[in-house]
Amino acid sequence: MTTSTRLTRRGLMVASGAALATAFIAKGARAATTLRYGHMHTPNSIAGAQAQWFADAVTEKTGGELVIQIFPNSQLGKLQELAEAVSTGTIAFSHNTAGAIGSLYAPFAAFDTPYLYRDVDHLMKVMATDSPVMQELNEGLIGASGTRALYAFYFGTRQLTANQEVKKPADLSGVKIRSIPFPIYMATVEGLGAVPVPVDWSEVPTALATGVVAGQENPLNVLVTANLADVQSHLMLTGHISAAQVVMMNDDVWNGLSDAHKTAVAAAAEETRARASAEMLASEEKDLATLREKGMTVIGETEGLDAAGFRDSVKARISKEFDSQYGDLYGKISAVA
Repeated sequence: MTTSTRLTRRGLMVASGAALATAFIAKGARAATTLRYGHMHTPNSIAGAQAQWFADAVTEKTGGELVIQIFPNSQLGKLQELAEAVSTGTIAFSHNTAGAIGSLYAPFAAFDTPYLYRDVDHLMKVMATDSPVMQELNEGLIGASGTRALYAFYFGTRQLTANQEVKKPADLSGVKIRSIPFPIYMATVEGLGAVPVPVDWSEVPTALATGVVAGQENPLNVLVTANLADVQSHLMLTGHISAAQVVMMNDDVWNGLSDAHKTAVAAAAEETRARASAEMLASEEKDLATLREKGMTVIGETEGLDAAGFRDSVKARISKEFDSQYGDLYGKISAVA
């Protein structure tokens, strides 16, 4: 029995290290295709767990004909490297921020604009693969990079942490805060009043512990599962970005699947999207309580946080740089009911 290697448009789908690897289950049995999924999160986080949920669902729905192998904790690369690996076909899947995916197709970063969505329900309607905005940007992403957005799940709302009390943007003057190393996040941290320092997620705990940066911003579940309360004393409920993580898939791998396997993968994607989003929503109150129990001082509006001041400052900074690029998209996102 023989097999053939399917080449991607970049010629990188080789058997030795590619996303698509074929192994025979037994003599005469149908081959099981193994696909690699790399991501940055810990397996115990909801973002990390959902990758395994998706893998398990795909295996179950294909009767073991598709097997997805998970590589967590940035084993296969940092944020930018993971996005590029899906594009080249080195791996089949990854999940990433919309802003990072914007490095492959710039308009995609608009999805992670701060203070953009009315609520989580609005966010998830916009990020659904059948929404008009996502369909438009997904077509652009496929054409520009050979990757597609397979599904998006609620990742949480990003909050600020630091080793000092912060109640207004002026309190962060001169303070170095870690930023995801992509333009829209750098501008957001500037809008919060701080000096943005680009640091990949894999290096954040060390950067905080050694004082390279004095703070960072992330959803609550990330703070809990990465034990950031061990190196940060204060949590400010700025709520500046409500975001989804986007599960990317190499488009050549997708097109190489049989119709039955495409149906199974799509069904697993929708199932995982719903489960992960529900889990993240349910975890937020519990995670906040956990951070309090770990000794973090939580500052919200009742404790004097100037939420409106942060919103106005961030929106002004974002508008200055991004309205000319994404203004039309912002209008389309606002129109999603």
